[in-house]
Amino acid sequence: MRTVIVAPMTSGSRQAGFRVPVKFRGVTGLILLEQSRALDKQRLLKKLGAVPDAVLRRVLKTLRELYEE
Repeated sequence: MRTVIVAPMTSGSRQAGFRVPVKFRGVTGLILLEQSRALDKQRLLKKLGAVPDAVLRRVLKTLRELYEE
């Protein structure tokens, strides 16, 4: 697959039910799922890392809640 789904992280925003708290590379912030986008992998310059499994599970749970009927 040539595309990936990405969501930005911010350290200066308010919490909401669709924003997942995360600590990444020493910065505490929120993953803004409402701003998720599909990108071609060629646009990504380098991998910065990965979120912990618990955060990924919460992201997937929140996305299911947002998009399920």
